Amino acid sequence: MKQLTKAEEDIMQILWDLGEANVAAIIEELPEPKPAYNTVSTIVRILESKNFVDYRKAGRGHIYFPLVKKSEYSNQSINKLVDGYFQGSFKSMVSFFMKKNDISINELEAIMKEINKDEKS
Repeated sequence: MKQLTKAEEDIMQILWDLGEANVAAIIEELPEPKPAYNTVSTIVRILESKNFVDYRKAGRGHIYFPLVKKSEYSNQSINKLVDGYFQGSFKSMVSFFMKKNDISINELEAIMKEINKDEKS
């Protein structure tokens, strides 16, 4: 799976949240200052060429929808982060974020409970 630029990720976040949208609806969700229609349209076409989105015809326009699930992209991105900065060690990554974010033992226990709950589901 290809890595996305920040602008491409922003568009994908909107499509993941909305499920599907035309370019005008995507622009509506973006923060001010709003980018030009052609800019967003170009990014969506790039996402299409990277096989992240597809479209269906709606009148004279297109309705775009994600082909890649948010969870799939998130997993790939996290793995790339762990491999690139923590030599593939999740333990090193968690340790790093604990030290940098000054996580308490209670917060760590809450995280562990959440992980264990997810594993049982």
